Amino acid sequence: MQDDLLAQAQAWLAEDPDPDTRAELARLIDSGDRTELAARFSGTLQFGTAGLRGELGAGPMRMNRSVVIRAAAGLAAYLTKHGHANGLVVIGYDARHKSRDFALDTAAVMTGAGLRAAILPRPLPTPVLAFAIRHLGAVAGVEVTASHNPPRDNGYKVYLGDGSQIVPPADTEIAAEIQAVTSLDTVPRPTAGWETLDDAVLDAYLARTDAVLAPDSPRTARTVYTAMHGVGKDVLLAAFARAGFPAPTLVTEQAEPDPEFPTVAFPNPEEPGAMDLAFAKARETGPDLVIANDPDADRCAAAVKDGDDWRMLRGDEVGALLAAHLVRRGATGTFAESIVSSSLLGRIAEKAGLRHVETLTGFKWIARAEGLRYGYEEALGYCVDPDGVRDKDGITAALLLTELASVLKEEGRTLLDLLDDLAVEHGLHATDQLSVRVKDLSLIADAMRRLREHPPTELAGLRITKAEDLTQGTDTLPPTDGLRYTLEGARVIVRPSGTEPKLKCYLEVVVPVSGRPDLPAARTKATALLTRLKQDFSQAAGI
Repeated sequence: MQDDLLAQAQAWLAEDPDPDTRAELARLIDSGDRTELAARFSGTLQFGTAGLRGELGAGPMRMNRSVVIRAAAGLAAYLTKHGHANGLVVIGYDARHKSRDFALDTAAVMTGAGLRAAILPRPLPTPVLAFAIRHLGAVAGVEVTASHNPPRDNGYKVYLGDGSQIVPPADTEIAAEIQAVTSLDTVPRPTAGWETLDDAVLDAYLARTDAVLAPDSPRTARTVYTAMHGVGKDVLLAAFARAGFPAPTLVTEQAEPDPEFPTVAFPNPEEPGAMDLAFAKARETGPDLVIANDPDADRCAAAVKDGDDWRMLRGDEVGALLAAHLVRRGATGTFAESIVSSSLLGRIAEKAGLRHVETLTGFKWIARAEGLRYGYEEALGYCVDPDGVRDKDGITAALLLTELASVLKEEGRTLLDLLDDLAVEHGLHATDQLSVRVKDLSLIADAMRRLREHPPTELAGLRITKAEDLTQGTDTLPPTDGLRYTLEGARVIVRPSGTEPKLKCYLEVVVPVSGRPDLPAARTKATALLTRLKQDFSQAAGI
């Protein structure tokens, strides 16, 4: 078995095109570090509906040029078999380590397979790539990004010609084609033949961002903005300038792309500490709103002054605010959200007479809602212009939220005032999350098995009225690995993360409110219920 491990490593080394990972693997072989070699060669990174995502390094269980070349070859074979032999594939990339290398390898593989390839001119937000696919009439798109993962990670996200991310069965068909690549020697990789796009596609995207705003809306809200060391700054500033908003005040320490993400433990606005520098800038400058993008700028976070200090709005709060704003502007069409997002969107849509749809987690599903006008998920993802970008877009979401802040400012009100209005109108919908990061993935499987074998009957003193194992699917949802519990006045959903080694539990309580004077008591009750739900569910899951 050990000789087989060594033979695998040496065979991989022999065809690895990257001098960095070659040197890394050679050191591991020479040192005889069989534990680390086993970790690299215990299988292969699995290509799924999130594409590929993992830690950078040598071997089939890491993200590297060899893995990316195989993925690109599999995608090319899939596209060719589906009648797109001469189709255009657009490729975008962020500013992480190796992202440009992976993008160039993808362009070479597509060109070698007889497809046409075009690369975006430089590291740009993921929504620009999603826009470019439909704008240029491409048959597919690839974005090299690990979004808000740690600095050591990278990823590979695949879109098809409708501009939305792949869903089954495309993922398994592409995975089978990747598996069929026996050796990199069988994959033609010319050194030229693809196109590097100019700024025309970015200009077209920016022209489209104007469409999310009402023509005569006020543009007075002042913002502090952080790009979280990612690629959002230049595009967001250009969009804000076109719209006529005051130029955002930048968090300069996080404004420029930096693959090391030096000021944050995790480059995700939801993570503790990630927004500290933005809050410091807000205390210094007193804006109306703080806005953050994640590193590939497909997510948008917001913070508001609450009392004497600043606080992050939850993704569900922003989701409800944007929905209410669109309703007020007379939007028509379908409002869609993932099943783990707040049920408040359904209440807002119902009162406005609009269709409301729940989908599985991820914009690959939300974007496919029939007649989509607006879609969101609680993890800071918002689609406010589905005709332009059929994916979450942190740039246009920031524009729309700043427009809303401007409208409210002209009325002498704030985003928190509007949230109070929604609570009085529809009940206080309070959400929270219990998220457990693990090093050993078997702990997640153990927790899910424990919940299935010993399901709870009540949580936080509330009786569970309905328990659903989502692996069976429902009338409206395809099967997924998750459990959903409906309680009297609350809801709990648990699922393994699709992109990180996490078990995620999504909690929601709904407390009736008869008027504004009842809000403080309702919030106190909701907070207490959420705390008890977390405790009881953590115990039930053994986490």
